[in-house]
Amino acid sequence: MARGSTRPTSRDVAQAAGVSQAAVSLVLGDKWRGRVSATTAERVREAARELGYRPNLAARNLRLGHTRTVLLVVPALTTEFFAGVYTGAARVAAEHGFGVVLYPSPEGVGPARDPFASAQAALDGVLASSMAADALTAIRGDQLPLVMLDSDPTGSLGAATVNLDITDGVRQITDHLLGLGHRHFLHLAADVPSWTFEARARELTERIGAVPGTSVRTAPAPISIPGALAAAEAALSTPGPRPTAVVCDDDKLAAGVYKALRRLGLRVPDDMSVTGLDDLALATALDPELTTVRLDAELFGERGMQALLAVLEGRTPDGGDIPVQLVVRASTAPPNAS
Repeated sequence: MARGSTRPTSRDVAQAAGVSQAAVSLVLGDKWRGRVSATTAERVREAARELGYRPNLAARNLRLGHTRTVLLVVPALTTEFFAGVYTGAARVAAEHGFGVVLYPSPEGVGPARDPFASAQAALDGVLASSMAADALTAIRGDQLPLVMLDSDPTGSLGAATVNLDITDGVRQITDHLLGLGHRHFLHLAADVPSWTFEARARELTERIGAVPGTSVRTAPAPISIPGALAAAEAALSTPGPRPTAVVCDDDKLAAGVYKALRRLGLRVPDDMSVTGLDDLALATALDPELTTVRLDAELFGERGMQALLAVLEGRTPDGGDIPVQLVVRASTAPPNAS
């Protein structure tokens, strides 16, 4: 039979095999045993192969109540990090016949408008970061198979949690700065109520506090360059001993610190060492280039999606945090002795 430009249908297969459409549905849905003969089943499969027929999985999934669609809920897309998470998640999803819908919480943190008339009817599962956790209630995502990213594993809403080893990243930063001889620190902390930033602050305080003769002062800042500039300038202008290193929760915060230091007539790293955390493209655009911690966003997304697929299949996801790596560049040096 000559193939036309239109996609073959189950009716075409039924006609070619000399059977009913119901028989085609039974055979291709692997429910033919005891209903049609093995000879007829083979004839249907052969006709489907000859015609190049593929079942309409979207229609079938809707009938079965599954759309093979996953929602990825993230904070507002203010950096390329979450774009990387999406890329990794979508890659693994596609390999298993799933699609990923990306939904940024409009305010970055807090409730979000329901992106679907009924999330439960339209989705098979949800991936969500701790910074977007409040959005889950609004979209009823917490009532679906759920995997949390970058979240407290002891109090997770989800069936599984996937984390980067963020505390080890903070350890690597503090060990690097302490090894250079720094003892007095400013922590420019992201002003965002989430587990990941709380974990960073806790690890930094504990790590520095374990070394005699050290101090760390915390200044909260919104994750924006103007916000970081204002917070850093205010913190570094207050009376008292000036820190010799600024530890930032995010590379964007570090960019704001660079601008604040320039306004104060201070140089990086001669007068002040600065570190970030993320290793965004911004880190090498800064001058001097920024010492920071590289987080593999795509691997993070891949592992998150693998965990969600395991949950959907009733398997236990693989455990273990994803390693992170300190990248030492020119923004850190021993403290100025003067």
